[in-house]
Amino acid sequence: MKVLAGVLAVALTAAAPAGPVPAAGPGHGLSIHGDLKYGPGFPHFAYVDPAAPRGGDVRLGATGTFDNLNPFILKGVPAAGITTTFDTLTVNAADEPSSEYGLVAETIETPPDRSWVAFTIRTAARFHDGSPMTVEDVIWTFDTLRTKGHPLYRSYYGAVASVEKTGPRTVRFTFKPGDNRELPVIVGQLPVLSKAYWGGRDFTKTTLEAPLGSGAYRVDALEPGRSITYRRVRDYWAAALPVNVGRDNFDTIRYDYYRDGTVALEAFKAGAYDFRPEDSAKNWARGYDVPAVRDGRIRKELIPNEVPTGMQGFVYNTRRPIFRDPRVRAALAAAFDFEWSNAHLFYGAYTRTRSYFSNSELASRGLPGEAERAVLAPFRARVPDEVFTREYRPPSTEPGGLRPNLIGALGLLKQAGWVVRDMRLVNAETGEPLTFEVLIDDPNWERITLPFVKNLQRFGVAARVRTVDSAQYEYRLKQFDFDMTVAVFPQSLSPGNEQVDYWASVAADTPGSRNLAGVRDPVVDRLIEQLIAAPDRAALVARTRALDRVLLWGHYVIPHWHITAFRVAYWNRFGRPTTSPKYGLGFDTWWVDPRKAGGAR
Repeated sequence: MKVLAGVLAVALTAAAPAGPVPAAGPGHGLSIHGDLKYGPGFPHFAYVDPAAPRGGDVRLGATGTFDNLNPFILKGVPAAGITTTFDTLTVNAADEPSSEYGLVAETIETPPDRSWVAFTIRTAARFHDGSPMTVEDVIWTFDTLRTKGHPLYRSYYGAVASVEKTGPRTVRFTFKPGDNRELPVIVGQLPVLSKAYWGGRDFTKTTLEAPLGSGAYRVDALEPGRSITYRRVRDYWAAALPVNVGRDNFDTIRYDYYRDGTVALEAFKAGAYDFRPEDSAKNWARGYDVPAVRDGRIRKELIPNEVPTGMQGFVYNTRRPIFRDPRVRAALAAAFDFEWSNAHLFYGAYTRTRSYFSNSELASRGLPGEAERAVLAPFRARVPDEVFTREYRPPSTEPGGLRPNLIGALGLLKQAGWVVRDMRLVNAETGEPLTFEVLIDDPNWERITLPFVKNLQRFGVAARVRTVDSAQYEYRLKQFDFDMTVAVFPQSLSPGNEQVDYWASVAADTPGSRNLAGVRDPVVDRLIEQLIAAPDRAALVARTRALDRVLLWGHYVIPHWHITAFRVAYWNRFGRPTTSPKYGLGFDTWWVDPRKAGGAR
């Protein structure tokens, strides 16, 4: 399960149920598998402080630029934080793997077979102009996103057969035949947009006019491409709901944009903004040696989490002919020396990633167990033998160093039709050299990518690094206009329909999808369908591990590394709850501490 911007749905084929199936009755929440943690009438989530003081201003940093305040279309670069201005039917709990609770929706109703879901809209639900949210707004939003929104929504809602008004405040979504327990939860992530507001406007065009929203914040001011400020809505209709108690405590949130991460770090240390998640091990180890850290005005913290790390890596674009052969992809991976990078660039901070679902029970390990073998058995002749016979481990330079890896890689490349001539790796038949470009948008990645490129040159591969601005980078990724890039595929504890967007054949040619690798494998497609249709947690785990193995042995990425804690640095003016959510940072539960707010930055 993922938030709206990163999920796709898939329609599965199965026999239709014989007539309507009754629901258990309207409820306050919904879970994919298992029971809800929070019962009816719960006062607030366990990871908030209901007595948190409200007030104060917070400044955050962003890199690149923005040119759009409509985050639901393909065009443009949305402003950071813009989704906080829109409410959704439900919200997820950050301490449960697969549960949602009503926000705009007062109740949720679905039958045991999950063939439909109905939401009853709260009478108090309002847009920022005071107009009520209606069933008609929900239906209009659904139809508009599916027909005019980002291309992912067309597949995301592809399993919805119909949507209709079934009562004064009730809307019902009926699904196509299939076995997909996640669909009601996916539809619950639908934002509710104002039909009246958009009636005279073109939804498909970028805009710097803030659309009418309904969330805890609204756009207060902006400098196009440079900064945007959100102000908390004083009369926010949902402020007292259990799902919102203890959250959204800042009066204003301002994002200032910086050219790149290096400039942004220096601005933070100078006091230009207040809170910084740190994703660079080098910065974490050496970039904060300043008086403000030593005297406690800036705090550095590692906040442990139980978030599946997902997969970060160098991603092959298999749409390119040179990367279509998995043997070539496996061979080139041998040139990435993680052990050297971890020691010399990362200060030993990281663990090598060996799964698309690391840091969770969903990660494959060892040889397939009985449940996994049952899932994989029908595909025995269509997947690499290693799926059944070997545990996946990315190439390592311990203990023998890089040279044995490169020698083995040359053997694989020879099998695939590539040979070394005049110190260049060329196609044995055509003489075409093996050359490609690694596309990045952050100069910090150059220090990591350039040693990889240098190692590739040792067996004749002419690779190069291309650093572009964030707008060009995002556009090129949306159009799949790259050879290799660095990307992250985040995962949750309840993977489902978003896997279509990541790996399914249907997404390979959909501009803006997350199938950057261009995976087109019927086995992967079928495993995704089975994962989505998992009837219980045990089946979900087995099917996810099976998909993990097939993806790993497909060599679509060169795995990078991970850490199982959030690294954050912040000016010491905040308070936060004593309990952190397991599956998120929870910055929306922090507050400006009145006793510290006057301290110097």
